[in-house]
Amino acid sequence: QVQLVESGGGLVQAGDSLRLSCAASGRTFSSYAMGWFHQAPGKEREFVAAISRSGDSTYYADSVKGRFTISRDNAKNTVYLQMNSLKPEDTAVYYCGAKTRWSNLISRYQYDYWGQGTQVTVSS
Repeated sequence: QVQLVESGGGLVQAGDSLRLSCAASGRTFSSYAMGWFHQAPGKEREFVAAISRSGDSTYYADSVKGRFTISRDNAKNTVYLQMNSLKPEDTAVYYCGAKTRWSNLISRYQYDYWGQGTQVTVSS
């Protein structure tokens, strides 16, 4: 089992940057592909980015390509989401998830574990 804890959210202005972190418990972190999702009020949880177990493959939603970067440090059991050029529409709770297979990355139903989320608010 994996426990995930997100951090790094906050209130920023449009154009600013934030880096989210997701720390995982356990010694099997490198066995999981990791993803970031966000959920705005009244909306479903949506895919943002994913990274393979080794970190050599990444995948992004079109809305964040060129602005967000996902990375991981398996020695620290942590996955990151660097968010640049933030927009008001990026405002949401951001969740990290863990899954065993590098497939069906954009479906929230395919992730086995989730963190509690961290709020990101971007003001215009």
